[in-house]
Amino acid sequence: MGKSCDRIQRLPDPSGVYQPDFLIAIRALVNVHHSIYPQLPPQGNYFEALDEQAFRWIKKPFTPVGRTGGNLAGADLIVEGCKVSLKTESGLGTNPRLINITKLCTTERDPWEAASLIERVLSHLSRYDLILLLRAIWERPLIHYQLLEIAADTLRLIRTAALRPVGRRAGRGSLGADVLRGKDKLFHIHFDASDGKCQISRLDIQNCVMLLEWDVAISEPYSHLPDLRKTNQ
Repeated sequence: MGKSCDRIQRLPDPSGVYQPDFLIAIRALVNVHHSIYPQLPPQGNYFEALDEQAFRWIKKPFTPVGRTGGNLAGADLIVEGCKVSLKTESGLGTNPRLINITKLCTTERDPWEAASLIERVLSHLSRYDLILLLRAIWERPLIHYQLLEIAADTLRLIRTAALRPVGRRAGRGSLGADVLRGKDKLFHIHFDASDGKCQISRLDIQNCVMLLEWDVAISEPYSHLPDLRKTNQ
């Protein structure tokens, strides 16, 4: 009983930024998006635009954050003082329970050593309070959507990671480690030496706040096109 209660107590709390009126609006906007792009989930700037439009619909003030460029850019919106980074995950490989963020940020390439890489990621995470993640899970003839909050504090546990070399790349190699909370594995962090990306994988959705789930039927006019593979922005 003690272990069960402990796990319940550790579940994250919602930020309160995304209320039911917003959730109704964003679901409607994603569905409208599919009336134009039947098989293409909104990603990148498209999701950012839908998020902003949802706030306009419900007349909730927000501030877009102007990007100044660079690989360590942080928040996309500020809502009620909360700094929010917007990301998407899509593709046939998307696991309904395990989150992968293929580009949390891109670190500078040198010095390529564990302490410096972790410091740069923590600097990136200090620029926002949470990630709003829209996941599109392909379950033909449906796309199953999940809208989740990931607290930046959860990802900041990266500071405890004991990075080790991984892979067989010649020269400077990639680094990776499991990130733990207590004795429990929370997620895996990977620094890809080929492109400098910091990646998060196998983050269980139970460690996030599930705001909304729904299905969208996929129409078939574009069924002759190649299926979208793993994409994450």
